[in-house]
Amino acid sequence: MTQASDITAQAIGFIERMTYADLPDDALTIGRRCMVDTVGLYLAGSQEPSVRILAEDALAQGGRADAPLPGAGATKVPAALAGRVWGTSGHAHDWDDTQVSHDPAHVYGLLTHPSVPPLTAALIIASELGNADGKDVMLAFQVGFEVECKISEWMKPRHYRRGHHTSGTVGTFGAAAAAAKLMGLKGEKLANALGLAASFAAGIRVNFGTMTKPLHVGRACENGITAAKLAAEGFQADPAALDGPWGFFSVMGEGFDEEKAKQGFGAPLTIVSPGVSIKPYPSGILTHQSMDAMLKLVLDHNLKPQEVERIHFFAGKNIIEPIRYPIAKNHLQAKFSMPALLAMIVLCRRASHHEFEDAFVAGEAMQDLQARTDVINDLEIDAQGYDKIRSRIEVETKDGRTLVQWADERYRGGPSNPIDDSGLDAKFRMCAEGVINEDQQEELLGLVRGIDRVADIGRLVDLISGVSAEAKEMAAE
Repeated sequence: MTQASDITAQAIGFIERMTYADLPDDALTIGRRCMVDTVGLYLAGSQEPSVRILAEDALAQGGRADAPLPGAGATKVPAALAGRVWGTSGHAHDWDDTQVSHDPAHVYGLLTHPSVPPLTAALIIASELGNADGKDVMLAFQVGFEVECKISEWMKPRHYRRGHHTSGTVGTFGAAAAAAKLMGLKGEKLANALGLAASFAAGIRVNFGTMTKPLHVGRACENGITAAKLAAEGFQADPAALDGPWGFFSVMGEGFDEEKAKQGFGAPLTIVSPGVSIKPYPSGILTHQSMDAMLKLVLDHNLKPQEVERIHFFAGKNIIEPIRYPIAKNHLQAKFSMPALLAMIVLCRRASHHEFEDAFVAGEAMQDLQARTDVINDLEIDAQGYDKIRSRIEVETKDGRTLVQWADERYRGGPSNPIDDSGLDAKFRMCAEGVINEDQQEELLGLVRGIDRVADIGRLVDLISGVSAEAKEMAAE
């Protein structure tokens, strides 16, 4: 039976009525933290081969000079193409923030990477318009974030279980809503933007562990921007595309949760409650508790790689099914391989984007330790449910010991155990290392932390794209 709803109309009303003054202090504080995290990831991602291919393709296509590309200098490309590159860059390391859900019915718990699509759309449209200030960008970001997260929360988990990648599908609505808000779309044009977004939404999980996985988010940004721009020109779509027998919820997820949908958009804002998780590691969020557990085990016992005989990893299907590579051959597969991630912690005692290099992952030490790591579906863990990410590590040592460590269910980076501001700044600097110099890092960090106060959006975008103030002055002469 098809559910009747007016969720599209609710989304339109929310986007239209929200003002900067409506945003609570908590939302602004968390929003700035999400932006610091995301901007750092644009920088780190700009160095990835996948992003460089996309940047070269966008520059070769040419077209309107709407917005620059991360790490590519002053040359500008059409807004939608820029969105593809920026969005892929932000998700290239799988290190961007994740939406939180407390609903035990959500088998995979954390549903979408919410910040990259709306922030990408907001920065690119602001760059194109040239007259948007930091408050405008913050408002557009918050609106897109909320629309994206509520759609994701209300969908039945069947969407993800069927193989859809929520950050690609639902992320399209986040980008469309942010772009539409900044462009001032209302009424019929706003409805058309959401209708176009519904047909553009795409991304399937078979491509996890490949360059195409981050491209899902890049395409969400590209398609969301395209939806808003076409709608602004009068392009039409169904005005209730989320609802009805052939609407997004029905086709992509076999319905939605009616009780949760009664909550409505913004009551409260998802960014405040249940919140958002900032990732400590550049890998799937479902792996982080286990990686922290392995790090604790290694440090507590001062465990050396040469002392390890075998690793046994026990977990439920909520980890084992999506984290699917038994032995990773490259850094992209390693993000979805528990043997690779645990081996990385044992060998390096950390896992930053500097460790996620093909040569290291394919090297003898990593391949050998991965082959000596068993991933075991623990039925007792499964029986406890999927409201939390539970796992246990047992390490057999060559001298006959068995070292055991359970993962902490309060994962680091989540609302109950957040990374503090100094830790977040350290992550930003790690991402910016080798991309921009230290003075530029501090300038950019200050601009993002004060984005809705006094920030110069043009300068902020220039720093991400690698345009120096001197080069810009010369170009203007």
